[in-house]
Amino acid sequence: MAEVITERTDEQQDELTFPATLPVLPLKDTVVFPGFPTPLAIGQKRSIKVVEDVVSGDRVLALVTVKNEEAEQPGWDDLYRIGTAAVVHKMIKVPDGTLRILVEGVRRIGLDRAVQEDPYLVGEFVEMPDDLEETREVEALTRNVQSLFGRVISLVPYLPEELQIAAANVEDPSALCNLVASTLRLKTEEKQTLLELLDVESRLREISTILSRELEVFELGSKIQSQVQEEMEKGQREFFLRQQLKAIQDELGEGDAEQAEINELRGRFAELELPEDAQKSVDRELSRLEKIPSAAAEHGVIRTYLDWLVSLPWNKTTDDNLDLPHARTVLDEDHYDLEKVKDRILEHLAVSKLKNDLSGPILCFVGPPGVGKTSLGQSIARALGRKFARLSVGGVRDEAEIRGHRRTYIGAMPGTIIRTLRDAESMNPVVLIDEIDKMGADFRGDPASAMLEVLDPEQNRHFRDHYLDLPFDLSKVLFICTANTLDTIPGPLLDRMDVIQLSGYTDKEKFGIAKRYLVPKQLEAHGLSSERVAISDRALRLIIREYTREAGVRNLERRLADVLRKAARQIAEGKTRAKRLRVDERRVRSWLGPRRFEGEVRKRTSDPGRGDRLSGQGPLDDYGPARRCDAGVRPGRPVVGTRARQATRA
Repeated sequence: MAEVITERTDEQQDELTFPATLPVLPLKDTVVFPGFPTPLAIGQKRSIKVVEDVVSGDRVLALVTVKNEEAEQPGWDDLYRIGTAAVVHKMIKVPDGTLRILVEGVRRIGLDRAVQEDPYLVGEFVEMPDDLEETREVEALTRNVQSLFGRVISLVPYLPEELQIAAANVEDPSALCNLVASTLRLKTEEKQTLLELLDVESRLREISTILSRELEVFELGSKIQSQVQEEMEKGQREFFLRQQLKAIQDELGEGDAEQAEINELRGRFAELELPEDAQKSVDRELSRLEKIPSAAAEHGVIRTYLDWLVSLPWNKTTDDNLDLPHARTVLDEDHYDLEKVKDRILEHLAVSKLKNDLSGPILCFVGPPGVGKTSLGQSIARALGRKFARLSVGGVRDEAEIRGHRRTYIGAMPGTIIRTLRDAESMNPVVLIDEIDKMGADFRGDPASAMLEVLDPEQNRHFRDHYLDLPFDLSKVLFICTANTLDTIPGPLLDRMDVIQLSGYTDKEKFGIAKRYLVPKQLEAHGLSSERVAISDRALRLIIREYTREAGVRNLERRLADVLRKAARQIAEGKTRAKRLRVDERRVRSWLGPRRFEGEVRKRTSDPGRGDRLSGQGPLDDYGPARRCDAGVRPGRPVVGTRARQATRA
């Protein structure tokens, strides 16, 4: 329980004499001014000793502010040189061992000489009176301080209104300065500066500057608070009015279906974490939709626009799986050989794992048809655990296909990029842009130029679709492009891509692809199984060698489908008694007919005058075989008889 030790009376205060030697009570974060009472909490043992000795004596001590707040036991070097002589009016001992005292400043004093440091500081002080000259300027400054202080009191909640009356009744300019400095929450350095100013006119000017600054801050805070309060009141008023309107409509049985639809839209948008620009656009369009009649043409336009905004995956993403062994396993499962291409993809993923960011150069797979460019993109998406989306830009000539149409056009809609992300339902899918080398350009614009903003990592963070007319972040999307040739891709667009070449497959690689992927796929597609039909290895090599001649495997898959259709017919008609139909070389030749290509390279090249001519097709080309021709006979001998007819047929 707190104990009140003693209290000094007013009569004793009037009889106070000022001794030259005073014990010092260091104060942290506090400055006491003459003429005003201040409560203090005392916790240090040395300070408690000072207060107890002062209370048992004449109750007068020196209050000096500490300028080095980090000092635990402040010395003379840690204190300011000017302080306040004060009287201890009341002291209360708290059960935790600390003291609570009420002191009142009497005079401004300055340290003249240090007397002792133990057990506490004692020094000789001299009085430092005010330097006051009664002038009109001092009177004007006094009135200005009273006016500013009154305005501050009206804005600050922690200052009582009675303080304004007290300040107006203070005639002494020095006492007015002390009153203002004591009541305002100023920095310790500012209060100490005011205490050390002996010239009253200078002190009034400093107080005026401080009050002007504080008044500006308080007025700005009051303005902000008023705006916030108005917005809150407006929102609450609208909420109550809507609730009342809804209750009235329910009572009358006149529920508004259109309003219910708008409320549903508003609720769906509330669940999305929209960017600031998108949220402003949504609020604006919803407000317009409420005011426009449903019969108006613009009503449908706004509703369609809002439907597009709410369907986009603004905050939906999938977690990336950057485990390189897992990615290698997926690539090996989906593709045979292609070791260099797989290594390049794994290097790209390794860099992304170290950066923790998949942004960077856009991968572009370049190669002939059927070599697995699209399936590589699907494998990358499966390895990363991302959603996969494919769009083809082959034959696109209109820039609006990429950027979308503006809403002023009838039937306007977003571009293919935004539509693809809507279908993918994710902000970070793997998007495969197919046939990028086949984009065209005409009077409707250059789609390749629009694609620059889509594929440039430095620009696609703020991609702006013409229909949405809002910045949309494409930086999280992993774009992969495919092309058959680099010649038709514009230079600036190609500069943003990291090209990976896929040249084609050898006969050995085609055999492995057919065994692992194509045969099981075609068996399932034709309702067969490996227990019912088996294609021998020699038959597979025969199909590869004599019935297909391409860089990819599409024609090989077609020939396998031809063979399995024949086998399915024989099984369905019951023409085979074996439980397992074996497709050998004889059946392949019977079902596929005469061979399309020479099987023996040595035979074809050993005949004099016979070779392969490059006619835009062939083993060195991507789209078919080299055509055989006869180069004629040796120079100087006439071409006659059989050789002439052979040359003519060729």
